[in-house]
Amino acid sequence: MSPFEPLAPVTRGSTASPRTVALVVPHVAPSPSPRARALRLGVLASGHGSNFAALVRASRHGALHAEVVGLVVNTPRCKALTRAERLDVAATVMDHRRYNSREALDRALVDHFRTLRVDVLVMAGWMRIVSPVLCQAYDKRLVNIHPSLLPAFRGLNAMERALAAGVRITGCTAHLVVPEVDAGPILIQAAVPVYPNDTMATLAPRIHAQEHRILPVAVAMAGRNLLNERP
Repeated sequence: MSPFEPLAPVTRGSTASPRTVALVVPHVAPSPSPRARALRLGVLASGHGSNFAALVRASRHGALHAEVVGLVVNTPRCKALTRAERLDVAATVMDHRRYNSREALDRALVDHFRTLRVDVLVMAGWMRIVSPVLCQAYDKRLVNIHPSLLPAFRGLNAMERALAAGVRITGCTAHLVVPEVDAGPILIQAAVPVYPNDTMATLAPRIHAQEHRILPVAVAMAGRNLLNERP
């Protein structure tokens, strides 16, 4: 199915599938070179890890020419660890409270992912502001997924703020990471309608479904030039 689909009419009580109510731009996923090796992906997560799992599924089912070689979480009991165990992906806990600065944590992350020879690093629900240390080490290779149509609703609680503002369309954005929060170049976005009776309980699953669709495409976009440049 093409990731480009028309927005469904916003109707009260609609039960439309989340796969048929999104406008995804760009609609053409970049294809890896036939000679390109698989990308080596590292993932950062702080919570449930559903986007992490989506990347693993996309990699293993052929939708993304990549391998997730390591997960790092900053919260010792987050559900992403359980997902990693179930998916047989190596996972490491780097509790941010054990580091005396953001830079110290980011230096440890860089060392860890360089050891794993990671090509593209993905912030998949990483609830930490990163420093220039990480941004520079993975310049144009650090991808974040955010639950709004950036530049709207940057920062925390984006979905709650969209509902409070009464917007009729929101969505999600995958973008490259720069030191300024949620301000890096946009790779791909999915627009999701907000229905009249929506709450967090009804809106969040539709946005998350689109995050899972666009994040693998964004990772492929971030890795395409890297693989084309390397022998």
